[in-house]
Amino acid sequence: MPPLPDSEASDDASECPRSNPLSLSVVGAAMDVPATYVSAKMTKARFKVLGVLCLLSGILYLDRICISAAIDSIQTDLQITNTQTSYFLMAFTLAYGLFEIPTGRWGDQLGARRVLTRISLWWSAFTALTGACTGLWMLVSVRFLFGAGEAGAFPNVARVMSRWFPDKERGRAQGILLAASQVGGAIAPFLAAVLIREIGWRWTFAVFGSVGAVWAAGFYGWFRDDPAEHAAANEEEVAYIGRGASASNVHSQIPWPLVGRNPSIWFLSLIMACGSFNSYIYFSWFPKYLKSGRGVEETQAGLMASMVLFFSAAGTLAGGYLLDRFASSGGVGRKRLLGGSSFFLASAMLGCGLLSGDPWLAAFFAALSCFATQATQPLWWTCSIGISGKHIGALFGLMNSVGVFGAMSSQYLVGAIADFLGARGYTARAQWDPIFYINMGVLIVAGILWSTFVFRTVEPLEPRS
Repeated sequence: MPPLPDSEASDDASECPRSNPLSLSVVGAAMDVPATYVSAKMTKARFKVLGVLCLLSGILYLDRICISAAIDSIQTDLQITNTQTSYFLMAFTLAYGLFEIPTGRWGDQLGARRVLTRISLWWSAFTALTGACTGLWMLVSVRFLFGAGEAGAFPNVARVMSRWFPDKERGRAQGILLAASQVGGAIAPFLAAVLIREIGWRWTFAVFGSVGAVWAAGFYGWFRDDPAEHAAANEEEVAYIGRGASASNVHSQIPWPLVGRNPSIWFLSLIMACGSFNSYIYFSWFPKYLKSGRGVEETQAGLMASMVLFFSAAGTLAGGYLLDRFASSGGVGRKRLLGGSSFFLASAMLGCGLLSGDPWLAAFFAALSCFATQATQPLWWTCSIGISGKHIGALFGLMNSVGVFGAMSSQYLVGAIADFLGARGYTARAQWDPIFYINMGVLIVAGILWSTFVFRTVEPLEPRS
């Protein structure tokens, strides 16, 4: 899809309400903006931007995760095995990883406004087209194109965050943003299960696909890449943000030799791979596991899966708070403690769930495990933005795309192991539990990586423009 043209009418500085006295919003108050900067003249446009990005993140995960509730229906209609199901799940993830860096770089060059609009329109179209698929390979193709369209969303969101929020506010802002994505994901399993029961899985995808198109239209008309060009941000807020008109799009070459020698980039990449291995079990397979492994009926399974992802959302909020209050000013030791202990605790909680025979109790422990893993997300974002310099889109995309290897591994292994054990007479939990024992080990590896992270190298590769 060609880049969209810039809008000119609403960039007129004369329309900017520079003299309107505005107080901080609820979001701003929750983030404890220092009183030094709070004045009757300072606007709150950055919090409106955060709200718009939260909507984007929620819709993104709504569309990404709704397929987990539809797996049984798709398998029945299209006569697809668990292993074949992993193929179309992996098709999305593979494309997401392949296009993450170029789409992130595109945002560095053209600006996040244009690219995020294109991303939302593209993924919405292929979400809707998922419901039109009539066979396995058509489904694989559509989900691959869906992943290609969604790629680059978070690198471009990271770019917006770097230009619209000062460093001192970014931890909790990122926590709120990531929580919104998890809320979208949490709504998806239960809402999709209800819609599938009422209108079928094909029309359910059409409904979900329409939401992103509405967001894209509103975002393109309202948002500006530079706070100084936004009609809702006055001079006081632009000065407080500290970016202003000096921010520019990036056309210089990425310093790949520096990237390759920076151990922090590769630590963060491996941590993302481990975290994605864990997350995509819940994003892709958890309702199916509850139904086939634990004997839970469809709507209850959707409700349990939604509970797990709501705890994930709460974890990102808690992680953002802990980052700003505990880790950001505490030096290397506190950052390592937050990252490492969260993953070790997540592995322990998952083990408790595997020891439980009650489905609700097992789901509750899985929810606590996800709470702990997601508490590390704001820390990961902050470190990633910090070491990327002005090449945020591309390098954030690089580190995020490595997570694809972990995500695809779990998406494939869940289906392949279930089919392998099923062919040998294993059923219920004996057929479906083994992937979670593997996951416990992956979470421990992530905890070790955070505990040994080399924080002294987390510096901008080049000064931000």
